[in-house]
Amino acid sequence: MKKVLITGANSYIGTSVEKYISEHYPEECSFDTIDMRDGTWREKSFSGYDTVFHVAGIAHSDSGKISEEKAKLYYSVNTDLTVETAEKAKACGVKQFIFMSSAIVYGGSSKVGKSKRITKDTPVSPANAYGDSKVQAEKGIAPLADDNFKVCVLRPPMIYGKGCKGNYLTLRKFALKLKLFPYVKNERSMLYVENLCEFVRLMIVNEEGGLFFPQNSEYTNTSEMVKMIAAANGRKLRLVHGFGWAVKFLGLFTGLVNKAFGSLTYDKEMSEYKETYAKISLRSSIEESK
Repeated sequence: MKKVLITGANSYIGTSVEKYISEHYPEECSFDTIDMRDGTWREKSFSGYDTVFHVAGIAHSDSGKISEEKAKLYYSVNTDLTVETAEKAKACGVKQFIFMSSAIVYGGSSKVGKSKRITKDTPVSPANAYGDSKVQAEKGIAPLADDNFKVCVLRPPMIYGKGCKGNYLTLRKFALKLKLFPYVKNERSMLYVENLCEFVRLMIVNEEGGLFFPQNSEYTNTSEMVKMIAAANGRKLRLVHGFGWAVKFLGLFTGLVNKAFGSLTYDKEMSEYKETYAKISLRSSIEESK
């Protein structure tokens, strides 16, 4: 049985992974969680753990310019804390460090009506301090990897599921309130939280190191997804064609429009793994997230 330490208390991803593995594969892993909000975690020994799953971080909740103080906070928590935690894990003899990075390292979504496909050759190009803080964290922990210490970096796209926050919650609110919604042609890579949990499980039991890009097996269209959410909650929502120009025009004034209706996908070959992890389809995931 693998002994796993989750660094970051009350994290949506951390608690989801622990619950999923404990319920479905109780013989594979045991879990402890440590709060990283103050310095007391430095007094705890990481000795005896096989894996440190690092999920502590400041989430991206800004639009537009941010203060210098907020930028420093991103680097302090998302970069410096990550590197310090990984160094401590290695010094204590932990065998694997899993870091939750993000597709945000490639910048934001495309403008409405444009496509954006990430391939294995696409260089990182963060558009803000949040994205760069993730890039710098990856750079800081990469040199720690060796035969006895696996560094496993995950760059998932938008994660969603029951109880999640962020963009998916906004789309759900639209689905539950509106009867009409504009149809905009776009493609998004997304990752249902239980598909992520299965992927993390495989990373742990297979003792993986390296860079990984987990995603659902299907791309998502934002408008169609809103319609699915409405249907899963017993509501009818009609998609209205012909308003793409209006959405595109709004995108000139606020980045939130491009965030919702722009495109951003991973090439599917990047996300292939030797074992199946995206076991739940898009439609089923919407049903389970209602």
